[in-house]
Amino acid sequence: MAETIIEPEVVKIFEHIESGDNFLLSGGAGSGKTYSLVQVIKKAIENNPTSRVACMTYTNAAVREIEERVNHDNLTVSTIHDFLWNRIKSFQNELKKVLISLINAEESLIKNPEEYPVDNSYFDLLEDGIQYKEYLRIREGVISHDEVLELANHMFREYPQLSDILKDKYEYIFIDEYQDTNPLVVEIFLDHFKQSQKKNIIGFFGDAMQSIYDDGIGDLNKYLEQGDVHEVQKTQNRRNPELVIGLANQLRTDGLQQEPSVDESAPNMNEGVVQQGKIKFLYSTNNDLNVIRNTEYFKDWDFENSKETKELNLTHNLIAPKAGFPQLMAIYDKDPIISFKKDLLKKIKDKGLEIDEASSFEIVAQSVPLLNRQRQNKLDILLENPQNQELYNRLKDLPFSEVRKIYLSKDSLIDDKKQDADEESKKGSKRDNLIKHLFKIQNTIHLYKEKRYNEFIRKTEFEITSIERKREIKALIEQIEGMSENTIEEVVDFANESGLCIKDDRFNGFVEKNAYLYSRVKSVVYGEFQNLYNYLEGFTPFSTQHKVKGTEFKNVFVILDNGKWNNYNFDFLFTNRTDKAKVFVRSQKIFYVCCTRAIENLTVFFHEPSAAVLEKALEWFGKANVHKID
Repeated sequence: MAETIIEPEVVKIFEHIESGDNFLLSGGAGSGKTYSLVQVIKKAIENNPTSRVACMTYTNAAVREIEERVNHDNLTVSTIHDFLWNRIKSFQNELKKVLISLINAEESLIKNPEEYPVDNSYFDLLEDGIQYKEYLRIREGVISHDEVLELANHMFREYPQLSDILKDKYEYIFIDEYQDTNPLVVEIFLDHFKQSQKKNIIGFFGDAMQSIYDDGIGDLNKYLEQGDVHEVQKTQNRRNPELVIGLANQLRTDGLQQEPSVDESAPNMNEGVVQQGKIKFLYSTNNDLNVIRNTEYFKDWDFENSKETKELNLTHNLIAPKAGFPQLMAIYDKDPIISFKKDLLKKIKDKGLEIDEASSFEIVAQSVPLLNRQRQNKLDILLENPQNQELYNRLKDLPFSEVRKIYLSKDSLIDDKKQDADEESKKGSKRDNLIKHLFKIQNTIHLYKEKRYNEFIRKTEFEITSIERKREIKALIEQIEGMSENTIEEVVDFANESGLCIKDDRFNGFVEKNAYLYSRVKSVVYGEFQNLYNYLEGFTPFSTQHKVKGTEFKNVFVILDNGKWNNYNFDFLFTNRTDKAKVFVRSQKIFYVCCTRAIENLTVFFHEPSAAVLEKALEWFGKANVHKID
């Protein structure tokens, strides 16, 4: 059996370990960071067979992958949330004190379910103490995914002995995909850990250039400058062909320049030779993507094969009709009455008008007429449509003070927080609690269909006590899967009554506080949500540019259109508008992620680029690879 060759980067990492230093392995797209992580784990245990190693990563899928590669009793692999909960759950008295403190703190993310501050006896009658589950019920001492990080951070800050205990338990703690990790987590291991005099090694693995989520730490520059962490760069690229690597290197600004791997088994190698690949920059005055896809540049692409070919869009509006959830998108993004209300508020503010907030929405709407250019009343025109009239009737008698607070956003429906199909809580996601609840239902079905019964039971808290019970659960799953033509409300009620997915605090609070939105969504057929789920989980040829991170495809088609999303601007990227630093960096990183998904072919489309954009495109792609489509 051939001896495993230790990578030079791993050798450097152990030089830092021997010096007692924390480390960071930085590697670009396709560099094989997970392979390095596995090598570091194996060598740490090999060097000292009694060493205990903890490895945290972002998703359950990544946990399973690492466990499969390293099977050792001394290794603990888990998601970050599970790991931190397991460290604090035994200290119930301290947990209750800290949780009460956070409930009463205005700046806390953990919201107070009461109308008044809670006292120290709030959790005294709990039989099972504070628990971590898939739903939130503060009064019952049940916290969920979103609360664990804040609670753990405060626990480690307030009780230094937790750091002592954890350092005694694990000689090594490794964090994968560190750039996506919440800053609260990094604080625990690089700030709060300093309160303990005991020693251990913290290792980070990831790529700052792929930090495309605003709630992630992004980079460790502060800790690198302080000397708390020492960086090792991994420059190989096993995934991308030569032309894609060259393009990606022009996008990086951190000094890490990638080069093709020399490993003949790498995806970008063909008979020992690095594939050159194909890159193209297409542009046109025509924005019809059906026309663009039918040009000669895509003659060998199969857009029906979602595993081989992906079209990457920043926004979802054009995708919704093709993917089969147009009504849900229209409710969240194009509600005519809420759009009218926004225009009404703007006029009230611009004109400095005084209105009686206790008056009905109808009275205010009629007393502050909005006129179009032809001096016609916009409300009268709006209500000529019977569907708009029906929606208006739901709101017209409510106090204007209530209606003005109704806010709808498509981000609440389709925010693409990086997770796998099991992560229904979507840490940091902007999805509202109704959509999160529907994801819980569909994810539970997914677990059952994948035969991951232990996880299924944990999500549902079903007890399988007999063969008959197994049959009942199977029938239940089949029944709910066949409810595509039922309304969303009917499916939610059925899932709750059957015990598949209970209505928790978040869901009930959403319905109470968002009656108008729920009244619209609940009557949509559940099949639309199933289509939305399939789209967001990657089972269609379409994907958002955020969701595609961590994957790779033979053919990648990138649409450079920010879709009026002000957080991004690809024109800024191509014209080097660094005066708009945040927007520039976001656009740069998402473009880097998109380009580096391609194993063979990368094609980029830009609608009506300026001369300056074309000039940069010629520099990045090369004259032979820039084409105008008439």
